[in-house]
Amino acid sequence: MKFSIDKSKFVNNINTVLRAISSKTTIPILSGIYLDLKSEGLTISGSDADISITTFIDQSDADNNLTIESTGSIVLTARFFSEIIKKLPGDTLSINVLDNKQTIISAGKSEFTINGIDAVNYPHLPEVATDSQITLSTELLKEVVNQTVIAVSNQESRPILTGVNLNIKEGNLKAVATDSHRLSQRNVKIDSSSDYDFIIPGKSLLELTRTINENISEVKMSISENQVLFSFGDTLFYSRLLEGNYPETDRLIPETSNTTVTFDASALLASVERASLLSHESRNNVIRLQISSNNNLITIYGNSPEVGTVEENVPFTNITGEDLEISFNPDYLKDSLKVLGSTEITMKFTSPLHPFTIEPLNNDEDFIQLITPVRTY
Repeated sequence: MKFSIDKSKFVNNINTVLRAISSKTTIPILSGIYLDLKSEGLTISGSDADISITTFIDQSDADNNLTIESTGSIVLTARFFSEIIKKLPGDTLSINVLDNKQTIISAGKSEFTINGIDAVNYPHLPEVATDSQITLSTELLKEVVNQTVIAVSNQESRPILTGVNLNIKEGNLKAVATDSHRLSQRNVKIDSSSDYDFIIPGKSLLELTRTINENISEVKMSISENQVLFSFGDTLFYSRLLEGNYPETDRLIPETSNTTVTFDASALLASVERASLLSHESRNNVIRLQISSNNNLITIYGNSPEVGTVEENVPFTNITGEDLEISFNPDYLKDSLKVLGSTEITMKFTSPLHPFTIEPLNNDEDFIQLITPVRTY
């Protein structure tokens, strides 16, 4: 196996597949980058068993400057290999794999020789049929992921909650995540004649959004029994699916409310961030929101016995309903407000001990979040 290639193109593709490689893998060969060179071009792959990413560098594309002398395949330790090629001089590099799997990497006056691993033992990529694909705009996909992944659980004791449940039915995609303390749900219309119900690990979705570069306008999604494949540009992104039944979350969202308040999201976020400066020093990390419709006043309180207290009147646009005093984890509300950006929001409350909801004032996007309050004494 011997070839030369444009350095910047090669480094960009290596950086893409590195997102799928874990330094903590228990399978030694998965700590490596898989290079498979055929006459059509070079395929580069990385995997940690949960996520697999593969990219293709086309020999016929002159920008790649890919010159093939002999084909073959090799696995090279990702940590060393990636650092070497990034630091090589010049615009072009050459790789030559010898019969004993030793690999010579050269550019300009620099030459490295590293030990390779026989590629015959590298795991095959998952098989996912692509005859029924769903096309999503990159902007929409990233928006849905960012709005829901904030609510996935970090606790492996309930693995099913570490993922985002995607339900596709009659041309509607419902994405929902919950860690049992909060919930985030987004509905969007898509072009799909097939119905699916599956759960993708939140970590996979985050890596997916980081992998898609700004030049990609759309992503194609294919689903199998235990894998999902996202195709974009010359990259294939595979993720395993979580097994099990996702909790029925629709019943958690209140249908009525007794107190409704409209805020500017940015102004409320600033107030909550200030209050949480002290609440973070407290063992419970709780802030209190007091709503007085009679006095037309909303006050937020933060408290730490070791440090002190904070009290602030929060600006709002409109308030209706009953007076209310409710306590909650400020980090949950901050996460919710950050994904909403600069817009007006509506918060709906039922009682001090019932979950409250946050949604955009003009909720054309059909986006709702829910936070469970904290009982205080």
